Amino acid sequence: MLTLTENAGTVVKTLADRTIVSLGDTPGASEVGLRISTAEKGDSFDVAVAPRPEPTDQVVESEGARVYLEDIVAPVLDDTILDANVDDHGAVHFSLARVG
Repeated sequence: MLTLTENAGTVVKTLADRTIVSLGDTPGASEVGLRISTAEKGDSFDVAVAPRPEPTDQVVESEGARVYLEDIVAPVLDDTILDANVDDHGAVHFSLARVG
């Protein structure tokens, strides 16, 4: 199963919280998380804030951070760690590393 570093958890929660604030009282706003799905290029992933998981997504929760994995992506990211950092300009960068 995908695991999140402390940094990734903090970044995912921050992105979700900012989205929740912008959504206001929209029903289901508390389900906001980060979604990882297949990209049009076969060797990468799309990463985006999502209002809720898709019905077939695998949900990974860590310390209040939610990550939604597309059903095709979930087995590929098994035994993988998601990390994140924010650069000096405020841009978020995610990285994946295999465990072991």
